[in-house]
Amino acid sequence: MMKTLTVFLSMKGETIAPGMKIVNLEKGYTNIAAEYVQAAVGGDLFEIEPVRVYNPDHMKMIYEAKEEFDRDARPEIKGFPEHMDEYDLIFLCFPNWWATMPMPVFTFLEHYDWTGKTIAPLVTSGGSGFANALKDLERMCPGAVIKDGLEILGHEVSASEKIIQEWAAAIAEGE
Repeated sequence: MMKTLTVFLSMKGETIAPGMKIVNLEKGYTNIAAEYVQAAVGGDLFEIEPVRVYNPDHMKMIYEAKEEFDRDARPEIKGFPEHMDEYDLIFLCFPNWWATMPMPVFTFLEHYDWTGKTIAPLVTSGGSGFANALKDLERMCPGAVIKDGLEILGHEVSASEKIIQEWAAAIAEGE
């Protein structure tokens, strides 16, 4: 039987909502999306947690993320899933930061050999979708099968539970 892992990186606290309004999230959009995925397909849930504490002011945090992107940094993360070799299907959920995945996601991806794994990406964004993330994911995970991803506007995640769960179930059933 196929073993599934849903991995996510999500930021709670300040973020930008439609109309450039700043809102404060108790739980990040991508975290909510990852929980919807796991509810649909079962398996384990793992949060990528950067060691670095990003600035709680969203406008300052995005420039910290830009500085990491410009340096092609690999920020330290608090841990990695044990026994990654046991998982066949990985749902990778992340926000779009500077037209790709957040740099802590790169740290996570470089830690493993993805040969023979299936990765289903889900991105939350303010409107830019995957941008360069799929190309970067393919480059970072040679030997993996990258499934069609799902793009969700961050502020629409809570209203998109059915869409997210149907997408995840279709990916899992197709394996």
